[in-house]
Amino acid sequence: MKRIVLVICMLSMGSLAWAQAPSLGAAATFAVLGSTNVTCTAPGVITGDVGVSPGAFTNSTGCLVVGTVHQGVDPAAALGHAAFLNAYNALVLTPCTQTIATAAFTDNVPAMLGPFPLGNIPPGVYCFPEAVTFTRTTLTLDGSTNPNGIWIFKVGAALTGTEFQVVTANGAQACNVFWAVGAAGTLTTSTPLPVFQGNLLAGGPAGSVTITGGNLIGRVLANVAVTLTGTNIHGTCALVAQGGASCKNDDDDRDEDKDKDHHRHHDKDKDKDKDKDKAKDKDKDQDHH
Repeated sequence: MKRIVLVICMLSMGSLAWAQAPSLGAAATFAVLGSTNVTCTAPGVITGDVGVSPGAFTNSTGCLVVGTVHQGVDPAAALGHAAFLNAYNALVLTPCTQTIATAAFTDNVPAMLGPFPLGNIPPGVYCFPEAVTFTRTTLTLDGSTNPNGIWIFKVGAALTGTEFQVVTANGAQACNVFWAVGAAGTLTTSTPLPVFQGNLLAGGPAGSVTITGGNLIGRVLANVAVTLTGTNIHGTCALVAQGGASCKNDDDDRDEDKDKDHHRHHDKDKDKDKDKDKAKDKDKDQDHH
C-alpha cells in the first residue's frame, strides 16, 4: 500500500514540473505596481499595497486604497519593481505546452483555446506569439484535474480585452494564474460584472496596463504605468503574501475537527446531564411511593 502512495505522489509532482509559478519575490506583497505612474480614478477601490518607483501615485478623485502606498524613492517599491521584472523574464522563458495561433476571440468564437474548450481550460502554458484580442469572451480555468495547478498565458505583444472574463472553477486559484504581456494590457468593460482572475504582468519595454471598470482578483504589475478607472482591484494574492490572509489548509481542517469534537463532547455532556436528571427523578418517585 505504501508503494502505491509513493508512485502516485511522484506522478503528480512530475506532471506539474512543466508549469511552475515564478517567484515574485519582493513584488509579491503588491496588489498594484508601476514605474512612471499609477493612477486610480474613483469609484475605484484597490485592496492591497500600491507601489510606484521612481514615479508617483495619482489619486485626485478619492479612489479608495485599503493598503499602503509606496512611491518615489521608497525602497520597497524599487525592490518590488526589480523583482517583478525578474519574474516576468522567468515567465517569458517558460516553455509552451500549447501555442495558440488565433489572434482574436469574439462572443466566445472560436470556442476552443487550442485543443481545449474555452469553458474547460486545464493547467498549462498557453502562448500567443503576437497580440491577442478577447471581445465578450469568457475563459474558465478548470481545476478538476489539479486544483493546485498553474496557468501561464504568454502574449508576445498587446493584450486587449473588452467585456473579457477570466474565471476559475473546481478549485482553481486566481493566485496561480499568470499573464505575461509583452506590450500594453488593456481591459475595458461597460458594466461592473466582468471579473479577471490572475496576475497581470506587463513587463515589456512599453508594458503599461489600462483597466476601465470591472473587477480584477490578483495583481497588476507594469513596467511603465498603471491606469485604473472605476476598477476594483482585489489584491487577495498580495494579502496572502503579507500574511494578512490565508487559504484553506490542513490546519483549517484540524480546527474544524476540533470544533466537531467539541460539539460532540458538548452533546455527550448534555446527554449525561439528561440521564442524571432522569435518574434523580426516578429516585424521587421511589421515595415518594
